[in-house]
Amino acid sequence: MCEPKLHIVDDDEAIRDAMGWLFQSRNVPVASWPSAEAFLVDYDPAMTGCLLLDIRMEGMSGLELFDRLTAMGCRMPVLFLTGHGDVPIAVSALKKGARDFVEKPFNDNDLVDRVIEALAFDAGERARQAGQAGVAARLATLTQRERQVMGLVVAGKLNKVIADELGISMRTVEVHRAHVFEKMGVKTAVELARILAAVG
Repeated sequence: MCEPKLHIVDDDEAIRDAMGWLFQSRNVPVASWPSAEAFLVDYDPAMTGCLLLDIRMEGMSGLELFDRLTAMGCRMPVLFLTGHGDVPIAVSALKKGARDFVEKPFNDNDLVDRVIEALAFDAGERARQAGQAGVAARLATLTQRERQVMGLVVAGKLNKVIADELGISMRTVEVHRAHVFEKMGVKTAVELARILAAVG
């Protein structure tokens, strides 16, 4: 996975340079592109961090780039830089899933704070998704019977009731329950319920 960073796409070289200096002074790694087209050439789904897009650029606009990236499954949070007249467009972008928009001229500290929040959000989302993938992988190791037992355990049923419902001995239920806990990496039914709830 690529290093998390701020990806700036703006066709104004002076703004790119100024923002590059601003973010580097706050220890935020930065990469920048002079156009949406140039960014698309370099885009890699493994990129992490967040995007700061100018709405109005020569060629493809920031909004068009956002639409293209969304269609490609890009999950990085997107912030838009907007002029005063672009606010309705930016609000429309928020409805499509953009994280934020910042009006020019912007306050340096406010912009950096918003970007740092977006970077933290991206890191948190990726950690959550990795956790979900780990739970899904553990679930895949369960046998059909272990899944049945797990469902009844999470429903709060006692071993005797589970044994009666499944037509098996209580000892067999205990063995399956132990296997489920071991495979899922939990010690209690409450812990099991919590991780299952987290993955829906």
